[in-house]
Amino acid sequence: MARAPLTKLPQPVFHEPIFGADGSLPDPTGFSTSHGSDDALYKQIGDLATKDVVAIPKSRIGDDAMFSLAEAYGHHGPEIVKQITHAGKIVFHALGDSGASNAGKYPNELRVADQVTLDCASSAEADRAAFLYHLGDVVYNFGEARYYYDQFYDPFRNYPAPIFAIPGNHDSFIVPGTRPADAPLKTFQRNFCSKQVVITPEAGSLRRTAMTQPGVYFTLDAPFVRIIGLFSNALEDPGVISNLDKKRKWPVSNIQIDFLRAQLRRVKQQKFAGALLLATHHPAFSYSPPSKADGTGGNHGCSTAMLRQIDTVCQEEGVYPHAFLSGHAHNYQRYTRIMDFGGNEINVPFIVCGDGGHNVNALVRAQRGKTAVEPVASADVGYLDQSGVAKVKHLLLAKYDDHNYGYLRIHVDKDYLKIGFHQVGLQSLAQSRYDMVTVRLADRHMVAN
Repeated sequence: MARAPLTKLPQPVFHEPIFGADGSLPDPTGFSTSHGSDDALYKQIGDLATKDVVAIPKSRIGDDAMFSLAEAYGHHGPEIVKQITHAGKIVFHALGDSGASNAGKYPNELRVADQVTLDCASSAEADRAAFLYHLGDVVYNFGEARYYYDQFYDPFRNYPAPIFAIPGNHDSFIVPGTRPADAPLKTFQRNFCSKQVVITPEAGSLRRTAMTQPGVYFTLDAPFVRIIGLFSNALEDPGVISNLDKKRKWPVSNIQIDFLRAQLRRVKQQKFAGALLLATHHPAFSYSPPSKADGTGGNHGCSTAMLRQIDTVCQEEGVYPHAFLSGHAHNYQRYTRIMDFGGNEINVPFIVCGDGGHNVNALVRAQRGKTAVEPVASADVGYLDQSGVAKVKHLLLAKYDDHNYGYLRIHVDKDYLKIGFHQVGLQSLAQSRYDMVTVRLADRHMVAN
């Protein structure tokens, strides 16, 4: 699909945001920009991906302020919110790690993007997703502007609703020698944190306008649900949200800790009765066996220090999210954290959905000469929980899928939070719901589906 060069396309300002195409544009037949191998570049980078964090840009709005779904829809926002409120529920999609870094992976991304789009088109109005929440790693390998069209705008060209996002490590890591103007986080902000409703150069010939979320971390306020999104920075591992790590002081500010504290305090002061979700790209928990005799862990591990900092703020403010969402590990994992909070036992799902199109990795990789032993459903993996702050009774690996691509379809009403994982098969229209967890908002207990 032809498009104008990035440097020559103007950026007209629009009065209204534009999401999906007016008609149904056909699937792209391939990348419009050549994607070469990054093997040599990875060798050049070496261990910098485990050392180099980036500065956290401060949000345009105050720590206790929120960005509403109505704002994202422009003048149609009040009408959309009224429809959702009248239906008595909100539905939305979530996924991470969608960007296809080479032609071999591209069909997988297209299938996932096509499926969430089809889900919107085929659902009754009350069940139609109001938005998609991207959990990071939108563009591989290093968030280059020239790849946004192929990896984001073209695959999601027909998605008819806002697409919010928090950056992943691949959307923010700065390759040595990158000009400051080309830093990947600046490109991300241009396309997701724009001050104006514009079509960016990265969108090429397509009409989707840039999102106007206030920053790389922000709270999305929608009927029945609030999502606190944090930027977990540019490392391969672990996730970093502040410099409060006791073992290593990362050279970043604590503005996200102040933001999280202000948001939780607002939840408590307003007695918000809806579902409260927290989203980070890096997962708090990602499976690895307790002994190397059982094989090695997957491609990414737990972000223990990050979770400890979140737990600390939650304990101090007396508010804990109903669920955690993340990507980064390229598979689906659902944990149940059973904990004592405020004198009550609560069940908190921690969900990893990092199989949005880039790649799918096995949960356990075998060591040479040995067979990998995968865990059974509901395995107790309490050894992964090293927060040391929360009063955790059990951590269970409730369910996982490390063979299929997929996405989350999330339903929230005044009583329940329901999070379903939908597999996307080898055919573009083949999908099935593989897993579902339901949390009763009032007492924070999981109920049978």
